[in-house]
Amino acid sequence: MHDILPADQPYWQFILKKAAILFNDYGFEKIDTPIVESTSLFVRSVGESTDIIEKEMYNFKTKGGDDLSLRPENTAAVVRAYIEHGMSVMPHPVQLWYFGPMFRHDNPQAGRFRQFYQLGVESFGDENAATDALLIFMAHKFLESLGLKNLTVKINTIGDSGCRPQYLKAIKDYYRNRSKKLCNKCKKRLKTNILRLLDCEEQNCKDLGKDAPQIVDYLDDECRTHFKNVLEFLDEVKIPYLLDPRLVRGLDYYTRTVFEIWPEEKEGVEARWAVCGGGRYDKLVHLLGGPKTPATGWSIGMERLILTLKNENVAMPEHRNQPKIFITQLGELAKRKGLGLFEDFRKHGITARASFGRDSIKSQLRIAHRLGIKYTLIIGQKEALDETVILREMDSGVQETMPMDRILEAVKQRLKN
Repeated sequence: MHDILPADQPYWQFILKKAAILFNDYGFEKIDTPIVESTSLFVRSVGESTDIIEKEMYNFKTKGGDDLSLRPENTAAVVRAYIEHGMSVMPHPVQLWYFGPMFRHDNPQAGRFRQFYQLGVESFGDENAATDALLIFMAHKFLESLGLKNLTVKINTIGDSGCRPQYLKAIKDYYRNRSKKLCNKCKKRLKTNILRLLDCEEQNCKDLGKDAPQIVDYLDDECRTHFKNVLEFLDEVKIPYLLDPRLVRGLDYYTRTVFEIWPEEKEGVEARWAVCGGGRYDKLVHLLGGPKTPATGWSIGMERLILTLKNENVAMPEHRNQPKIFITQLGELAKRKGLGLFEDFRKHGITARASFGRDSIKSQLRIAHRLGIKYTLIIGQKEALDETVILREMDSGVQETMPMDRILEAVKQRLKN
């Protein structure tokens, strides 16, 4: 778990503002789903033998006996909402986007936490390869709009139920004769989740994977044509990509196109990871009880994206207005007068700061100085009774006393100069 401190808030606000504008331009509408869902939803969708289900989910049983889980990802929840709320009768494609916290009992490391935030999109109802390419194009342009450059799309197809069984058999036969060289995790995957053998990061397993059968040799005509069309669309819109036969993604619901977007490799930057990943999942809606509906989507891990932006030295815009005025006060009557002035300045678009809990004028002036504020209003007991204010220019120390009802216009005039 981790806190998002004020120093990092500009990154979060910048990304979400960009996302809301771009997604709206592409016709995506926002959806929010519950943090807690039925455990069975994820077991059925993500896959019982995946790492997420086997060891990374936060599960609990209610007093009523319901098995619930903190959501480890959001595609399954969006699909559940699509089915539950009858979105299948809406004009298609139905295009949704989301943002929120996910939870996995994972090993904490740079950019990865047990509570983490995902930003993602899902598109329902279009099986055309152009939709795959459009979503990849949109993700690429979104990341570029944040300031990331020289991005690479890694892409593969994992076929579908028509051709994948033959490929899985070939993979199993290949690794069965080499199982002694596999890591312990992959020895288990050989029996439960064969595709994940291809993306293991252990060096021995990576070396074995270099000569493993490739899915492209087992695709049927329909899947081969679909993948070819996706690549041609990406060529048309000039999105750079790299064919990666080892890319399978970690969730069982994927069919056909899978992809990841990687930042430019930088010398001296140790941590490097995909900043976006997704693919097609044409069987998932039907699997969860809805009508047969093609679908595709992607997600971005916010913490990893922000760490990448920092590694790339992408500057963030200032997320708040620099205060122009500091209101210092001494005594209860002065505090009441200062509170009224604080609100008057806010209404007129002038950002003010104050420290109403401090009684020392000197300590309040020190705060104003540290904040780099140009003008300070001083209201002591005498000024409060006389309905006057001392306007002090911090740099020169020059100050002037004036009626309280004229201070707003006086400050406006000075800020213009």
